[in-house]
Amino acid sequence: MMKKRVLVTGGAGYIGSVLVRQLLIKGFLVRVIDNLRFGGESIVELLNMPEFEFHKGDVRNQDDVEKALENVDFVVHLAAIVGDPACAKEPDLARSTNLEGTKMVYNLANAHGVKRFVFASTCSNYGKMKNPDAFLDETSELSPVSLYAETKVGVEQFLLSQPLSNVTKPTCLRFSTVYGLSPRIRLDLTVNEFTKELALGRVLVVFGEQFWRPYCHVTDLARSVIAILEASAEIVSFNVFNVGDTSENYQKQMIVDEIRKFLPEAQVSYVTKNEDPRDYKVSFQKIRDTLDFHLTMRVPDGIRQIKQVIEQGFLENPDAPKYKNT
Repeated sequence: MMKKRVLVTGGAGYIGSVLVRQLLIKGFLVRVIDNLRFGGESIVELLNMPEFEFHKGDVRNQDDVEKALENVDFVVHLAAIVGDPACAKEPDLARSTNLEGTKMVYNLANAHGVKRFVFASTCSNYGKMKNPDAFLDETSELSPVSLYAETKVGVEQFLLSQPLSNVTKPTCLRFSTVYGLSPRIRLDLTVNEFTKELALGRVLVVFGEQFWRPYCHVTDLARSVIAILEASAEIVSFNVFNVGDTSENYQKQMIVDEIRKFLPEAQVSYVTKNEDPRDYKVSFQKIRDTLDFHLTMRVPDGIRQIKQVIEQGFLENPDAPKYKNT
């Protein structure tokens, strides 16, 4: 059989650099398009592999995307301005990249005969749960409260409203809040940041310790993409899946409690915050039942990893700007 070629947009990023390696191990041909906004160290050694190709380009540039789409079977679209702070800092760039750029990539993929289009969305789309005792699922109302989530909801609506007859079949994955180690390290994510600060012996200041989020290791988020690509098209086409595990919903206070099991002397200061626009617990029953998808890593595993990296001196300066998205 001919190997399938996957185009990963944003493949040098935090999730992308993990995913491309998993795809290569699985036997896919992998092409990445990335503007290297955060550098290319995360994938540089992959240039040694004949199964890997890199195109430097911008997903807002039609010529760049056209070239990257040649002879591609599947597209995994990760390229985005990621997170609320980054989008708030550069709102015009966020809209043009996350919303308009994504629509163009999909339309061009369809014109090129690409079979699958996997879109990285977010559980932030749920905003704030109305019933604190209920878990939100894929049928729950979306109420984005940030520009980042607004762009993701806008893309979901665009993709799911495409004609069923389109060659390119979309699937939307609503990712949990991510954590863990990647070739493109980020230390500005809740689990990673909290662990870093406390492992460095600092006092951690936590705002709104009572608010809920679901969490998922970067390795497992990447695995979910492959699960979609390997699944029957009839099951995943024009479908939406939350990605995570229902048992991995945590309040910030609970994250701190888990870190304290590793760092019992940790000092934490809590700042009361009664209004956080995002507060949601999510059900992941659908992806488990439909794709038999199970996590391989849990929050304590991520804490253990970050603690080791900080304490054993893997990073010369853990506070360096390159480990943040803003």
